[in-house]
Amino acid sequence: MRASSIVQGDHWRIGILTESLIRFEWSDSGEFEDNPTQMVVSRDFGTQPRFTVTHRNGLLIIDTPALYITYDGKPFSKEGLSVVIKGMADTQFNTWHYGDEPKHNLKGTARTLDEADGEIALGDGVISRDGWAVIDDSAANVIVLTDEVNGKPNPLGAWIMPRDHQETDLYFFGYGRRYSEAVRDFYRLAGPTPLLPRFALGNWWSRYYRYTQDEYLELMDRFKREGIPFTTSVIDMDWHRVDDIDPKYGSGWTGYSWNRQLFPDHKALLHDLHRRGLKVTLNVHPRDGVRAFEDDYRQVAKRVGIDPATEEAVEFDLTNPDFVSAYLDMHHRLEAEGVDFWWLDWQQGGVTRQPGLDPLWALNHLHYLDSGRGHGWPLTFSRYAGPGSHRYPVGFSGDTVVTWKSLQFQPYFTATASNIGYGWWSHDIGGHMCGYRDEHLEARWYQLGAFSPINRLHSSNSQFMGKEPWNFSADVRHAMVDALRLRHMMLPYLYTMNYRAAFEGMPLVEPMYWADPNNPQAYEVPDEFRFGTQLLVAPIVSDDDDSARLGRADAWLPQGEWYDFFDGRRYGSSNPSGRRLEVWRAIDRIPVFAQAGGIVPLQELGDGDAVNDLDNPQSLRVLVFPGANGRFAMIEDDGVFVPSAQSAQIGESDIHTATTRMSFNWRDAGRTDADGDSSSLFTVAPVEGKTDAVPSQRDWTMVFRGVADVNPVDIGVNIDDTPCDGVETSYDARTLSLSVTVRQVPSSAGLNVAIRGGLHIADNPVEHDALNVLMHAQMPYGSKEHAMRAIYEQGVRAIGALRTFKTAPSFGDGLFAANGMPDAVIGALTEILLRD
Repeated sequence: MRASSIVQGDHWRIGILTESLIRFEWSDSGEFEDNPTQMVVSRDFGTQPRFTVTHRNGLLIIDTPALYITYDGKPFSKEGLSVVIKGMADTQFNTWHYGDEPKHNLKGTARTLDEADGEIALGDGVISRDGWAVIDDSAANVIVLTDEVNGKPNPLGAWIMPRDHQETDLYFFGYGRRYSEAVRDFYRLAGPTPLLPRFALGNWWSRYYRYTQDEYLELMDRFKREGIPFTTSVIDMDWHRVDDIDPKYGSGWTGYSWNRQLFPDHKALLHDLHRRGLKVTLNVHPRDGVRAFEDDYRQVAKRVGIDPATEEAVEFDLTNPDFVSAYLDMHHRLEAEGVDFWWLDWQQGGVTRQPGLDPLWALNHLHYLDSGRGHGWPLTFSRYAGPGSHRYPVGFSGDTVVTWKSLQFQPYFTATASNIGYGWWSHDIGGHMCGYRDEHLEARWYQLGAFSPINRLHSSNSQFMGKEPWNFSADVRHAMVDALRLRHMMLPYLYTMNYRAAFEGMPLVEPMYWADPNNPQAYEVPDEFRFGTQLLVAPIVSDDDDSARLGRADAWLPQGEWYDFFDGRRYGSSNPSGRRLEVWRAIDRIPVFAQAGGIVPLQELGDGDAVNDLDNPQSLRVLVFPGANGRFAMIEDDGVFVPSAQSAQIGESDIHTATTRMSFNWRDAGRTDADGDSSSLFTVAPVEGKTDAVPSQRDWTMVFRGVADVNPVDIGVNIDDTPCDGVETSYDARTLSLSVTVRQVPSSAGLNVAIRGGLHIADNPVEHDALNVLMHAQMPYGSKEHAMRAIYEQGVRAIGALRTFKTAPSFGDGLFAANGMPDAVIGALTEILLRD
């Protein structure tokens, strides 16, 4: 902490890190901790907070623009230390007294979902509806720069040590409802979220199963033949010896030696997976140390001073630098054969030989730092180990039960993790174990996975629990494949959000209340979340209704115009508090919305061997949503990780990033047709930065979704102000989408697509969509005919009248009351009739 931001007595110290973030310390010895801890990386944010200090009536008063702190100078107590959060008139709990338990903390995350069948208790986040949150860092170990540990060489340069004194060490977050600011400042305190390599954002294949080498490669080849892209191959514990171990050594749960019966040539396996475009991670359970049957036992034993002839087991001990060095070297030898990163599957408690040191945290910390050696791109895959764990992505949430209850909890669990800065959760998509087979459950889980931070399919070793799409019925299979293909197509969007998370402190998934903290409705949709800057997702987490053959989500749309991401239907939300509605979707998709002016860059999928392609794409498909202006800066890079860039701002990370800026001008007043109508203009600027990181030429398809068709002669395309020939245009009435394709555009050139007279928002096809719902509904034909006549005769007229209502009336009490229609069918028709 900077000296100018510290107020201190003999036994207490108060650090004003920001005007809303305060460190409170009490030490009986008068010693205070200045080293980084397991959570804290930096306490100097580079700016001087504004505050005043006053002494009055035996009290110390610290006043900042956000907080009013009073302290009696004695050991911390409820009576002697308090903080008032300013500007919180609508809550009675805006005053914190030392020791207060949070009343309305918005929660963070948990260590694991192992064996969870639905909701579990979560730890606290750094935000609360009452305006304050507290993190107690008193028990955390510290990180000390040292060349030696207990007289032995330190292989890492820094070591995790217990504090040399006891103290109370609290961090008080008093940000009111400035939620995203609180999380960003948490990142300043605890370190930024690292960039992920591009492959981590694609699809991961994982299964706890005894594959043979040939079976595994054949499976990867079938995925490619089926056009299903994967970027990451996860091989669970059966990669190593499990069953052929002498009982005198213990179980086969821990292991580091390849199972040569299943994988007779593991080096060839790893090479063949890389050749197929896959990165590889192996599962390790390191608790039982290194035993005499392991390939690396002799080297490891000698390193820690054990005579290999004794066959004495090498204890797993992360507090012993000799063991750490030998343990990491063992992994290095495996990495040299082709292992890209490690799945650290620690499940054995939180005790080491060092008080307060969680072995899971230590594993995450050591492996992550080690994985970045030699300028490599650091990556680990492990469980959450407390605040600050976001520095060691990717998270593994554990072995969930295969039930609707499990699925229902995961959107909320994923979103609230952002409240403690933990943005890169990987769940067992489809569920891991037990439960039951429900094909719709699997499809809905896949669809959530496509819009999750990490999309990793996983299941247990039961022969019945494989997640391969061809094991399911046709409509479910198509839904699964579509979700996996969409995820890979979203890589340009996801990678840009990866940079946003690393450099702007904004996780990919945000709870809805971050952007609308003073709107009560934003807190009432726990399953809904923002997915990056452009999208809003309301996943379906319950079974389809049998009568409607549709699934339902309860959604809330903030004020403005929104469009269905998939079919371009328009949803109006004119009320300042937004709009609650039921949204119904068939098994082919879940509700995803883009706001007017939204721009979402996708990549075209390759065929055959190119299906897993991770290069910066040569062909791009950009979805553009009408009704407002919009901008998007797509960020790509050359695949080189530069640690120093973590503290830089976007645009300052030197020569490693390439930025392509896109803009949409809904009504360009500078361009009008003969009737004086303004044009719509979409622009792609020349690439900035490291231009050789992207293809020299690209094919661009602009998909204006939710618009009416236009005459192709009204579409003008220029490349650097030169008219372009060979432009391809088409219109898809099913998705209300106008597509404009321009091929071989130099990345160094600007691309302009102008629609003379302007684009026009398409009318929602009410009758078509209502007919589709009724066509598939499981109900009497007579009721279908009656309902459709009512829509023809009264529906359009009713819609016009309903636009004057502030809340939607129930059609179940009126238009369809005489039909005896199922409630779900009424709900689906109501959504259609009242969308806009």
